[in-house]
Amino acid sequence: MTRPVTIPPPTSRPPIWRGPTLGRFTSWTFLVPAVVIYALFALFPMVDGLWLSFFDWDGVSADRHWVGLENYAQIFTQDPVFWRAVQNSLIWVGLSLVIPTVIGLAFAVALDQKLRGRNAFRAALYLPAIIAAIAVATIWTWMYNPIFGLVNATLEALGLEWLIQDWLGDPDLAILSIFVAYVWQATGAAMVLFLAGLQNVPVELKEAARVDGANHRQVFRAVTFPALMPTFIVVTVLSIISSLKVFDLIYGMTLGGPAQSTQVLALWSYTLSFQLHDYGNGMAVAMVLLVITLAIVIPYYAWMGRRDEA
Repeated sequence: MTRPVTIPPPTSRPPIWRGPTLGRFTSWTFLVPAVVIYALFALFPMVDGLWLSFFDWDGVSADRHWVGLENYAQIFTQDPVFWRAVQNSLIWVGLSLVIPTVIGLAFAVALDQKLRGRNAFRAALYLPAIIAAIAVATIWTWMYNPIFGLVNATLEALGLEWLIQDWLGDPDLAILSIFVAYVWQATGAAMVLFLAGLQNVPVELKEAARVDGANHRQVFRAVTFPALMPTFIVVTVLSIISSLKVFDLIYGMTLGGPAQSTQVLALWSYTLSFQLHDYGNGMAVAMVLLVITLAIVIPYYAWMGRRDEA
């Protein structure tokens, strides 16, 4: 007779190499390098900038004089360029919330249809978004050149000589001229986000609305537009953040001139710190910009967290 094989009962305790402790250790192993890099290149500069904003320092000498909140009081009460930078930043934010968003939505709706060559159109419209901002500044500076620039040459060819301007030399037009270059670069990103949002609109709702006799405009207003609200929020937040930290375009096209007419907060912080060697006031301006940005970003992430839990 063969002896029956006895199988030992399974133990309730899992092997240590499969336990949750090692799983957490493995997660931290992958997470720690990213946290260290983020702390070194993001958190430390922010904390150091906050610390420097309480000092009077030229950025070169070893002597730093503690002045407390004097730098903040100075930029708010004695620095007229700061308020011009705040005004231009707010104008830039307001325009960026409307113009690139509306144009990007129009392109997205048009290219969401079954059109011949729509992928080529999508690529062409998105191409400016992947070009470096300083390259965009160089391109548009050439185009705005008052002597041989494409803009004035086109106006002259069309018989519109009365519209020819010194686009970057006129204090009343310079900020709007730079914003046109920003729209050219930023519209493609908004278009891609809206295209992604349009893919998530339920087809059944559109078909049901058409069966009820709704035309294309009514379908968009009653079905598509409400379904795009999460995408609108994402585009709005990203537009605000990118417009608040705009720097490359203005630096490459006008350096904040003429007569500080295109100065914005990010550029003024850089100018104070690295060109005028006033790190205290420069960091104070940077901290004001950081507070404004966090006031927008934190509610956005809180909303995203509640949306993911719902």
